[in-house]
Amino acid sequence: MNKIYKRIIKIIVAICIIILIVDIIYLIYISSKKKQKLYFDTINAFEITNDGIISVGSYNKDGYEKAKLTKYNSKNKKTIEKIYSKKYNSSYFNVKKDDNYFIAVGDYEANKSENKNNVRSALIVKYDKNGKIIKEKRFQVLGDSKFTNILVVSDGYIVSGQSIYENMTLGLSDEGGAFLIKYDKDLNEVWRSNYGGSKSAIYNDLIIINSNIYAIGKDSVNTGIISKYNMDGTRITTTNYSYTDSIGFTSIVNMNNSLYVVGSKKVKKDKSSYDTDSLIVKYNYDCQKLDEKIYRGKGIERFNKAIVDNKNIVIVGQTGIYNKKKSTDKENVFDYNGILAIYNSNLKRIKLLNYKKNTNNYFTDIKKHNNNFIISSYHSNKNGYASEFINYNNSFQLIGEK
Repeated sequence: MNKIYKRIIKIIVAICIIILIVDIIYLIYISSKKKQKLYFDTINAFEITNDGIISVGSYNKDGYEKAKLTKYNSKNKKTIEKIYSKKYNSSYFNVKKDDNYFIAVGDYEANKSENKNNVRSALIVKYDKNGKIIKEKRFQVLGDSKFTNILVVSDGYIVSGQSIYENMTLGLSDEGGAFLIKYDKDLNEVWRSNYGGSKSAIYNDLIIINSNIYAIGKDSVNTGIISKYNMDGTRITTTNYSYTDSIGFTSIVNMNNSLYVVGSKKVKKDKSSYDTDSLIVKYNYDCQKLDEKIYRGKGIERFNKAIVDNKNIVIVGQTGIYNKKKSTDKENVFDYNGILAIYNSNLKRIKLLNYKKNTNNYFTDIKKHNNNFIISSYHSNKNGYASEFINYNNSFQLIGEK
């Protein structure tokens, strides 16, 4: 009988081991699937260089978001890729070339031993032509902070961004909100200026016209803003626009003695909270609104970035259509598609192109080079999100993606 019991025990142990091994394999499989679904690699902005393209964005690594700077040659092959490897999370939102240097701006979240509240700091990093960090500076006033854009001037850099209270923090302060900051070439602060609500105000883009700085973004409660400053950082005037989406105005250009800003308009009477329209607004140099036009699709529309091409304004963005079948009580699902729009100086729409139907695709930035338009984009696939460059010719015909 003892031998029979021993044999039964051995069989039971063997079965338990097999079950354990199967469970471990299953957990590894599920874990790998989750990692695949969380994968992303995005380009937020780029610049044309003498020998190719320099881009910035972020990607995930070991469960963390990491800012990255990538240099491509004229054939769109990567020659340099530098990851901002300091722990914890980070992202770059814009980059500019300054002689043989690249200046990237974004945000950074330190590891938990340095930053118990997971608050992000604004970040500006200066790279040499080989992608080596020369200098860097972090900025924070109230809490969550980031730099969104940068202009190179003869004696330094002017950056836009924000520093606001994080979500669970209560309080009022006149020290935070949307920011403009000037740094010298060694990243020493020269001056700073802030405006707006301490919970959500932000400047997303800026331009210099006639020795004045114009900054655009949003204030609290989905109110778009355009502000005029002198070159010493003194604010001259600000004009509010209601209502935008939660991002606000994101790009500004100058043409024919007028300013044009783009974003997304929230129509207050719309019943659906996710029904917005792509928006372009025309201002004079005193920040007085002259005109506006919208592109109304079937759901979420947004213009992200604008450039001037001869007598027209060329804009990239995306449209998102609500997917009822995929949506649940806990999550609204949208099918996104990149869009390319062309307007003249009187805000007459010349053309609007959809990139692909039924494809989650986001257009983030646009430049013109050698009579072609280069668009940075990221799109969804079975593993997450991947970045790419899309090319249109001077007649706005699609000629390739890399």
